[in-house]
Amino acid sequence: MSAGDPHTADGGGSAGEVLVVFTRLGLTSFGGPIAHLGYFHDEFVVRRRWLDERRYADLVALCQFLPGPASSQVGIAVGHARAGVLGALAAWLGFTLPSAIALVLFAWGVGTTADLADAAWLQGLKIVAVAVVAHALWGMATKLTPDRPRITLAVAAAVLALAWPTSAGQVTIILLGGLLGWRLFRGAPPSTPRTDAGRAASRRVGATLLVVFAVLLVALPALREATGAFPVAVADSFYRAGSLVFGGGHVVLPLLQAEVVPPGWVDDETFIAGYGAAQAVPGPLFTFAAYLGAVAGPGAFGLGLAVVALLAIFVPSFLLVLGVLPFWDRLRGVAPVQAALMGVNAVVVGILLAALYHPVWTSAIFAPSDFALALAAFLALAIWKWPAWLVVIATALAAAGVGLVA
Repeated sequence: MSAGDPHTADGGGSAGEVLVVFTRLGLTSFGGPIAHLGYFHDEFVVRRRWLDERRYADLVALCQFLPGPASSQVGIAVGHARAGVLGALAAWLGFTLPSAIALVLFAWGVGTTADLADAAWLQGLKIVAVAVVAHALWGMATKLTPDRPRITLAVAAAVLALAWPTSAGQVTIILLGGLLGWRLFRGAPPSTPRTDAGRAASRRVGATLLVVFAVLLVALPALREATGAFPVAVADSFYRAGSLVFGGGHVVLPLLQAEVVPPGWVDDETFIAGYGAAQAVPGPLFTFAAYLGAVAGPGAFGLGLAVVALLAIFVPSFLLVLGVLPFWDRLRGVAPVQAALMGVNAVVVGILLAALYHPVWTSAIFAPSDFALALAAFLALAIWKWPAWLVVIATALAAAGVGLVA
């Protein structure tokens, strides 16, 4: 696929198309943020060809730099590349609402998570994440690390990521990858110029969105202090959580706990129960915000707080992604930046390789039967070309069957 493929350069899709595809992903994308990137790669690079490998890796690298939920931000960027601002909104709605609705229902007393940790089908979802991430990693590595220098960068990044498993370490590794790429690949021929800017807003609009992001970060605490209104306090707490946490996913949990438990909005047991439920639903872990909002108030008031919390934690992602993209899409066509991105893309492959081991492999593969299921799932994805949602369902059912036999 060439860089000028019309399916990847100018979008040309509709928001409705984006909504349908991302809703299916929102219903089937189990396994956490690293697995989500694997599902996206399979859907948008391999199957639908909305993006090529380089463009997808560029977006992943960009979203690793930004605070907030990286996989959701990649989804927003993919939706924007396909169908503009409405596409970005459709991507977020489709990917987010299924798990948000499930967690609100759980908050209203649908069940308990006491037995989830031992559920065989949940173990199957962890196992299929191994196959999904391995499949995406293989596809990205063959395109983004085709020579010895970039393979070496990827392996070095994986070793460093395992030795320094923090969000600060991850950002540092990406920065080092960019610096080394700039030094090592300055003589490489530039890639074909792209026309992604046709979907990007102007730099003035981008700068305005970034200013709005900063203003809200300062204004919401002031408004909270001035009004004393509980919904404003919820908006402030969750907006700050979405704005200041790098690494997304599980990294946001300590901050959310500090925001909602000490003030008495949610007790510790209710917080832990919701966290358990969040592990058993597909889609982004940040939808845990909807659960916390729902349990923070009774009935319809709790539903309103759930909406406030969910919007507040994701609004920073929209402002940052859509604010930065106009600058990113123009910078990435500059030759020195392209050289740096070659290094960045190589170390992103390394970071995903480290994540394949921990936490994906270490949380899923405990017995030969687990490894066998993971191999079967990988075979279905890579060789038989089954869609990811079907592999998810088949592996969960197979794990449940193994659990019953055991």
